Parts: sequence; structure tokens; C-alpha cells
Amino acid sequence: MSSPSDLSLPPGSTFPASEPPAQSDLPAHIGKYKVVRRLGEGATADVFLCRDPFHDQDVAIKRVRAWKEASRSGEMALNMRDHFFAAEAALAGRLQHPNVVHILDAVFDEDNPYLVMEFVPGVTLKHFCRADRLLPLDQIVELGFKCAMALGYCFRQGLIHRDVKPANLLALLDEQGQALDVKVSDFGSALHLDSDRTQVHRVGSLAYMPPEQLEGGDVDARADMYALGAVLYHLIAGKPPFEAPSQMALMHQIYNVAPKPLSELRDGVGPELDAVVLRALSKRADDRFENWDAFARALSDLVAKQLIPLARFTEVKDSERFSLLRSLEFFADFGDIEIWEVVRRARWRRYPEGHYLFKKGQEGGSFHIIALGHLEVRRDGRAVAELGAGTSVGEMAYLAPNPELRTHSTDVRVMSVCTTVSFTPQLLGSLSGECQHRFDRAFIKVLVRRLHAAHEQLAHPRRIL
Repeated sequence: MSSPSDLSLPPGSTFPASEPPAQSDLPAHIGKYKVVRRLGEGATADVFLCRDPFHDQDVAIKRVRAWKEASRSGEMALNMRDHFFAAEAALAGRLQHPNVVHILDAVFDEDNPYLVMEFVPGVTLKHFCRADRLLPLDQIVELGFKCAMALGYCFRQGLIHRDVKPANLLALLDEQGQALDVKVSDFGSALHLDSDRTQVHRVGSLAYMPPEQLEGGDVDARADMYALGAVLYHLIAGKPPFEAPSQMALMHQIYNVAPKPLSELRDGVGPELDAVVLRALSKRADDRFENWDAFARALSDLVAKQLIPLARFTEVKDSERFSLLRSLEFFADFGDIEIWEVVRRARWRRYPEGHYLFKKGQEGGSFHIIALGHLEVRRDGRAVAELGAGTSVGEMAYLAPNPELRTHSTDVRVMSVCTTVSFTPQLLGSLSGECQHRFDRAFIKVLVRRLHAAHEQLAHPRRIL
């Protein structure tokens, strides 16, 4: 029941020392790319780590095996060509999302056509599905949120993945071996909603396949939601939602048996996390989340509302960052790509009640946008203003033309647990041109409102408390 393009280990995966990939018969080059080593192999293709001499960077190349010989074998080979290589080749340069592996090029070589893809160093999420390698719950939810956002983006591009599984989700690791980020890969089974090409049905991986996909009928985005729910279940419990000794027995469970609650399989799983995952695993597509945004929001709320154990209180997870930015008027004109850039490059911090963000006499070198919580502004020990979510603080000292004017004249104290996004001149200068443009426009709106409020206070002082 695996897809025609199913690879045992996709681009970016690493191999256990005891099971290195075969390096025999390693080609010296594939096209203009120098081959470094073999990354993985499957029934129809091999994946190699290669060096792009033009851009001086590593890439992953998926090369269809024995194309010329296979093309003589008739209809099966034609299906492989049409529904594996062509499906992914059509996406070259099309998918631009930080959590989707970029397909850089597709070369229809007569003997061995190949795809050139972004190389993702790390492991697949399959690495973390073992009981002795389970990730913390907040990391699993974070990865799930990013996958939901990525698959939602793909759906808006007219794609349904149809083979979401741990082996097709690539994890980037930190120095401690924890998963920092994730990228969705392998679109060989993807359904192109805007294509007139005949589609192959009943593709995917059985353990993560919803009932409607097993039946071989038409599917929509909710099939991928089920698969992502099954992946999350596996990452949390250390085993998939259903296990059986045969395909028929496994299919019977998928159709008829309810998954065991996660709260019975792992400590720390509360009813809220259980409910989100089990809703995604509903037998009926109509009982799952209505769209990807709803699924992503449900996952983000688990972190934002602290409904799961957080490894570090002061750390603000990417899922919470994205949702907070999307809720603020300041970032209303930012696209998803620009939002993710701010999520990852701005300085985020959660401050406890009573913390002083600024103190009188301190020189300002940054400013903050309040994403959550409340601040109190005090002058000479007297409260003069209260600031809430969506407002900025410290920007006048930040923008002042000389050091004397950059000195804060008030104390700014946290009244309730507060999450802020802060910026420095160096940080703003490192953003992409498009992100800086949108940022400047939003910041000008803030300054205009501040100037208007100051004007109103001068003209009508009794209107302003």
C-alpha cells in the first residue's frame, strides 16, 4: 500500500551507524552535480547528497532508477513516469514555504530523470517514533502545528499530499538532538486539484491512511488531516493508532476501531491534547477539523493556553508566535512568509508579573511590540498609562536621533504575564527587503496614530485622561 515514490529514507535523513546506506556503484556526477554520498533508496528511485557547483551548496537529488529499461516494461512504467516523476516535477519552484522542502529543478534525462531538491540535514520524524526516543509533548505539538500550516499552504496551492507519514517529515536538529523545525517532503503521491491529468487512487501508507482513502475514492484536505493526526499519535505514544499482523486486520481497525486515548499511553497528556489528536483521527471526514487553519489553531492553543507541559516557561514557541502575530493589527498586511520571518528572527520573550521592561534613565536600543499581556508606564512613581496587546513601547527612544533623546524618561513594568516581540536596528536590517517594506509601512501607521493622539491631547486636553 505504499506510494509509487515511497522511499525508505527521503532526502535529509541520516542513517544509524550500524546500517549505513550502500555506497557501491556511486556515480561521480548526476548532470552538473557532484555526488557526495547516497542518502536513501526505494523501489523506484535513489536519493543522493550532491554539491551544486554554481550556487556552492548541498542539494538532494532523487533519481529514478533504470528509467530506460523500465520504460520498456509497458503500462506500469508509464504510470510510474506520469504519477511519480511528473507529479513532483510539476512542483519545481512552485512551493515556497519555510516548512516545505523546496523542489529546485526537474531534469527529464532520457535514461534517469531526476529531481533537485533542498537538502535538509537531520533525520525524519520516524526517528522519534520509538518509545526510547520520544520528544517532549510541547515539541511534538509545535512540529504538528508547523506541518498543519505547511499542508494548509500546499492545499491553497491546489495540492493534497496523500502520503503524510513520519518518514516524509524531515526534522532539523539542535546540538542536543532535539527537533527544532520540520519540513514536509515527497510529493510523488500528491493530488493536483487543478490538473487534468488522470490521478492514481489508493496511494499512501496504510498505517496513516483514513477510511475514505482506503476505499480508493476521491479525497480532500481532511485525508491529510487524518494522516497528520496519526503521525502525532505515533510521536506521542511511540506506536501508531492501529497495529495488526496483516493488512486486512489493520484495515478492519481503521474502519471500525476507535484509537486508544493517548492519556492512557503517556503521562502528561491532558484531555485537551487527546481531543485534538482524536478529532483529527475521526472515521468520518466531516467530524474532523473544518480546515487547516482550525487544526493549526487548536494545536497552537494547547501551547498558548499552557494546556500541555512546557519545557521552559520563558520560551515562546513558534506556534504561539505565529498565532499571536496573526492576531495583531500591526502585522495585518504581512503574508505567511513574512510572518514566519518575524517569528524566527525577532527576539521573543515571556516576562513575569512585576518585571521592569525599561527603567527611567536607561538608554534605549530596542523597542517592543506587546503580543500578549499588559504593561504599566510609571513616571516618578505615578502610573500614567497602561499598554495592552498590539501596542508598541520604547520606539521613541529607539528612533531618537541622538543618545540623549534615547534615554527612557519612565519606568515600564509588567502588570500581567507578558509576551513581547522586540527589534533592534541590526535585526531589522537583516530582514528581507519585502519584510522590511511591510514592517516600515506598519510602523508608520503606529507613529501616525501616536502623533494624532498627541495632537488631540494638545488641542483637547480634557478628552484625554
